[in-house]
Amino acid sequence: MYRIGLFSKMTKVTIKALRFYEAEGLLIPDYIDSESGYRYYSSSQLPLAYRIVSLRQCGFPVAQIRQIIAGKNIAKLFVEQRSKLEEEVVETARRLTSVNHYLDSVANAENTSYDIVLKELPSVLVYSCRMVVDSYDDYFTVIPKIGEEISRANPDLCCVDDPPYCFIMYHDGEYRDQEIDIEFCEAVASRGKETERISFKEIPAVKQAACVMHKGPYSALSYAYGALFRWIEDNKLIMAGNPRESYIDGIWNKSHSENEWLTELQIPVTTG
Repeated sequence: MYRIGLFSKMTKVTIKALRFYEAEGLLIPDYIDSESGYRYYSSSQLPLAYRIVSLRQCGFPVAQIRQIIAGKNIAKLFVEQRSKLEEEVVETARRLTSVNHYLDSVANAENTSYDIVLKELPSVLVYSCRMVVDSYDDYFTVIPKIGEEISRANPDLCCVDDPPYCFIMYHDGEYRDQEIDIEFCEAVASRGKETERISFKEIPAVKQAACVMHKGPYSALSYAYGALFRWIEDNKLIMAGNPRESYIDGIWNKSHSENEWLTELQIPVTTG
């Protein structure tokens, strides 16, 4: 028989952990002295202690260890744990890539740092207008006209403002600065009367999109796109839909300085 301290040294399990396993019914001492309260373990319990440690090192919680020791759902639990660990490996690799991007920015003394995140884009009802524009400069004339046209057809139309979602989808599938195939979309609370070129549609949810905020003029958006596409490639992701530009602040509320304009770039992605 081994006192708890010696058993702890033999199994490399702390006394605190042994007491926890006892409380959870995983590893009960062979004998407890009623007067001193000393706990004793037998050599026959060493294999069980090692199995518990091994399962803990596999990442199993106590509840699942109890099932495995009891011989319940062993194969199923190990398959599920493998899938969980594989997902963690992918997530860890993504985090490492993000850290490396930050380090590269510091090493290259870049003034602009782009913080890229993965998030879900919810489904949204919009009015939309698809067109080809010569350049970004056209946005300042064609987009206000779209708003005026839909307002004339639907004086009582309510745009979503909690939060507002006004964006452009790029059907070219890549960044271009000339002859750009775009679709302007504005989130609305309900459908309305369509015009010859403006329609209402439901845009499905996107399970995962790589997104980055760009603060400054639209003429510098190419830098944000470059950082975003590099990040997607480094994380071994694949573009799974048309890129979007969501306009948060712009000429309509920050007319005094284009350096204050805030745009979110959103690119649907998948692991392939």
